[in-house]
Amino acid sequence: MKKRNLFLPVMIATMAFGSSLSSAADIEKTIEARQSFMRVYSFNLGLVGDMAKGKSQYDAEIAANAAKNLLALAKMDNGPMWPQGTSKEDPGLSEKTRALPETWTTYPKVSERHKELTEALEKFVNVAGKDLASLRMGIKDVGKGCKGCHESFRAEEEE
Repeated sequence: MKKRNLFLPVMIATMAFGSSLSSAADIEKTIEARQSFMRVYSFNLGLVGDMAKGKSQYDAEIAANAAKNLLALAKMDNGPMWPQGTSKEDPGLSEKTRALPETWTTYPKVSERHKELTEALEKFVNVAGKDLASLRMGIKDVGKGCKGCHESFRAEEEE
């Protein structure tokens, strides 16, 4: 039986019915949760990225596991971490998040970008543990998938 990806339905429901967050503390916890989620992405991507760039030695087992972790994250239901009203443009959040309002206002674009990332990761899982050349080829599409959201839905980091 194929597992269903719940990201899209939860994101739609969250956007359709609005936020059930009742306080600034709830909003901050939600933002902290999604930032932590993204740090786990970053950690695993860093493992395979460093191998691809020659910054660390290629290890097939670590590469394969990192790819599986990335795919699991992409398939995880994280819609509740993205309620409307939690962008950097919302009151009091400019210093707490880099999420742009376009995440919600241009929907379903974010869902389309997420699908592209998931598809790239599904392919990456099949090649990351083969050899360094395969990892390097596969990671290119993963990087494009990440950029798909980051370029459109995340503000530049302020210095």
